[in-house]
Amino acid sequence: MFQVRIHGRGGQGAVTAAELLSVAAFVEGRHAQAFPSFGSERTGAPVMAFCRIDDRPIRVREPVTRPDALVVQDATLLHQVNVFEGLRPGGSVLVNSSCGADDLGLDGLAGPVVTVPATALALRYVGRPVPGAVLLGGLAALTRCVTIDSLAAAVQDRFPGPLGAANADAAREAYEHVEILLEERAHAEAD
Repeated sequence: MFQVRIHGRGGQGAVTAAELLSVAAFVEGRHAQAFPSFGSERTGAPVMAFCRIDDRPIRVREPVTRPDALVVQDATLLHQVNVFEGLRPGGSVLVNSSCGADDLGLDGLAGPVVTVPATALALRYVGRPVPGAVLLGGLAALTRCVTIDSLAAAVQDRFPGPLGAANADAAREAYEHVEILLEERAHAEAD
């Protein structure tokens, strides 16, 4: 079972992102579940959402405490919440930031850590600072948990018309961004 924990702030779409990821898994004929965890239910407050994906029915219902991957929708949470708590050894981390992982002080983590300027991409494509779908594109490239085509289909189903197409295009650009970063790292490690 592949487990993802999404950290964000109220209003950033963390819950919607988890739902979109689960729908993308359904599109592929897999089993999935998505659900939120709220503390204070106000805009800007830290929130978490969870997604599980498996080829078999998922019976567990508790929050994801040992994620295989983390998505951090707001880099300021890195210093306010223990987002890395329970991350499996070698787990993947995706952070919404125009800075690199080294600049954020994340170069000491064991697994792959990638940053994507998701808010900037969302503003360019959608006109609003909603990084959820963009980050899922990056997550698809980083972890291969779903394909970019399944994700785009889920996004366009949830947001029909031009809004869905714009979000899907932003997710595809994030996917390509992460692909390029991973290729560059592979070449650097080979040298």
